[in-house]
Amino acid sequence: MPKMKTKSGAKKRFRLTATGKVRANSANLRHGMRKRPQDMKRQARGTMILSERDAQVVRKHFLPNG
Repeated sequence: MPKMKTKSGAKKRFRLTATGKVRANSANLRHGMRKRPQDMKRQARGTMILSERDAQVVRKHFLPNG
């Protein structure tokens, strides 16, 4: 049985924390920043922890060896 490979796109987008949660970059910071509220831009800085449902998909299908 062949081994499952990690998706190379997921390697660049997600990281696992020490407790197994999935950390990802925040969305909505690419363009059209003028029309977004300052609070929204400030909150979207840095990384965020994915919800448990999204994290299950990432761990199972995209980062099987993570």
